Amino acid sequence: VQLQASGGGLVQAGGSLRLSCAASRRTGSNNGMGWFRQAPGKERVFVATISWRGGSTYYSDSVKGRFTISRDNAKNTVYLQMNSLKPEDTAVYYCAVARGSGITRNYDDYRYWGQGTQVTVSS
Repeated sequence: VQLQASGGGLVQAGGSLRLSCAASRRTGSNNGMGWFRQAPGKERVFVATISWRGGSTYYSDSVKGRFTISRDNAKNTVYLQMNSLKPEDTAVYYCAVARGSGITRNYDDYRYWGQGTQVTVSS
């Protein structure tokens, strides 16, 4: 399975971006999916996760109320709508396919990872 993340870029604080992550085949459609991010010099951390049917979602406290994760299984794609962006949201964002069908914030519960897309928020 290959994951292709896109949609990153440079945006001013308060702005919005929408990330997309397309899976190469339908493996991800029966699996939970998630987004993580990694800032320079820091470890990769959880951002958001969604169950395989999209009925359950979970967010880190730092993005709750600002970011929305969604998915379109017909397109094998998961999205991350990011609003009210802050400079501290600057990071490389990675999408991933979970081993199971539910939601999880644990790094080790993810099996496949995308290559990452850079998000830079200027103040």
